[in-house]
Amino acid sequence: MREITLDTETTGLDPKQGHRIVEIGCIEMVNRVRTGNSFHVYINPARDMPEEAFRIHGISGDFLKDKPFFEKIAHEFVDFLQDSPLVIHNASFDMKFINFELERLKIPAIPITSSRIIDTLLLARKKFPGAPASLDALCKRYKIDLSSRTKHGALLDAELLTDVYIKLVGGTQGSLLLESVGNLLKPMKFAGKKPRPSRNFTPTALECEEHSEHLKSIKDPLWDKKSITEGA
Repeated sequence: MREITLDTETTGLDPKQGHRIVEIGCIEMVNRVRTGNSFHVYINPARDMPEEAFRIHGISGDFLKDKPFFEKIAHEFVDFLQDSPLVIHNASFDMKFINFELERLKIPAIPITSSRIIDTLLLARKKFPGAPASLDALCKRYKIDLSSRTKHGALLDAELLTDVYIKLVGGTQGSLLLESVGNLLKPMKFAGKKPRPSRNFTPTALECEEHSEHLKSIKDPLWDKKSITEGA
């Protein structure tokens, strides 16, 4: 199964207040194994960068001046996603920005359904009720290296989220299959006991005699008839 982990960086909290996407990062998985394919782009938001947003992701307005507008990358982005499930941390935030941009360009919005959107924030809160569930907190819980995350970044966060998601759902499907096969191939253990010696099942003379008498009582046994396929 193909899945995409996705993250965005923006100029603020609400697209209806004029805030826009400035970075998108996506990682492709098949059967919860990275394929090496990714989608990453910086986007010119056609507006200034608020200081509070810059402090979070470190992306400046000057850096984005020569980057493409969303309409230039929209179809490439949608083509990369296809109809694959999207794995997103706090999905409501990213999806409101993505669908705002798509609808602005008259491109069909991505449906917010349980079969299309997998929210790792909700998964973490269900698995660890009451515990911190930020991406940082989950990386620390699963001992995922955070040394390169000095600031937020869409592609880096998508990569970290991929590792977190695989841990949250219990590992890759491939590794689970290999583990199951490995368990089947392990030699059986007898908890320190020696295996019993094989038993002799040779019938006694009386059993042979009783078996012969029983066969005589069967009318028209199949083994006395010629096969209809004989000679075929």
